[in-house]
Amino acid sequence: MNYTLHQLQVFLKITQTKSITKAAEELHLTQPAVSIQLKNLQDQFEIPLTEVVGRQLYITEFGKEIAIAAQNISNEVYGINYKTLAFKGILSGKLKISVVSTGKYVMPYFLSDFTNKNKGIELEMDVTNRGNVIKSLKKNEVDFALVSTLPNDIEVHSEVILTNKLFLVTNTKNKEENIKKVNDYIAKSALIYREEGSATRIAMENYLKNEGLQAKMKLKLTSNEAVKQAVIAGLGLSIMPLIGLKNELENESIKIIPAKNLPIITNWTLIWLKGKKLSPTATAFLDFIRQEKANISEEHFSWINSY
Repeated sequence: MNYTLHQLQVFLKITQTKSITKAAEELHLTQPAVSIQLKNLQDQFEIPLTEVVGRQLYITEFGKEIAIAAQNISNEVYGINYKTLAFKGILSGKLKISVVSTGKYVMPYFLSDFTNKNKGIELEMDVTNRGNVIKSLKKNEVDFALVSTLPNDIEVHSEVILTNKLFLVTNTKNKEENIKKVNDYIAKSALIYREEGSATRIAMENYLKNEGLQAKMKLKLTSNEAVKQAVIAGLGLSIMPLIGLKNELENESIKIIPAKNLPIITNWTLIWLKGKKLSPTATAFLDFIRQEKANISEEHFSWINSY
């Protein structure tokens, strides 16, 4: 047996993504390179690791066993690296964070100085929808999650890091410059929604309900970025987090419609499972956040106070 660590890591990624194409994307390799590594690994076993049915790749039972072994080997290698750095007095280890999609405008600024000062830390940040974020937290797959509304079905600790504001927005080509009866305007307009379960969608629906509005849905999109582009294109109105609109407000491709009981105010909050024993790396990051969040907010997000 002459399989390499690289072959095992590539195979492990294939088992996680169930796709050579997706594995190649996540590993930043070409698809042929991934296929070659899989073939070279497979050539060392008489039993198939994978099989293709139709156009779908499946992992065989034997392949699943090899994947478990590959994961254990990979963990041991990481452990050796971390122990080496720790022996030198360097903070090391993995930091795993799951972030709701709009949080991509927030979280990097709270990570950059920490990771730059601690070169031994390996960061894994998954940007996904709220449902997947909460699922990964429930399964204890991550150290922290960044959300704008707290989950109500699990017990968590929390640390607020930034204010979140949601405004009613339209594109600047909208000709109704002086909207005196905003509620009437919303009721007769097409609204663009996020998918069900999204914190932005929940906030919008709660606002409409509290205002007694029956608004018609024109589109349902799965990211705030997609909603923003739809608003810019003139497809309708939406209630959106300010955090992702800085450039569009500055270049005047989007404008805010002032309305009663808006903006909706929530918080960007770092959460972790109650009772979870944080690793030294996670503990150090939490200490960093508590010490530096005010400075980071002032340096990068003071513009929010203008709205």
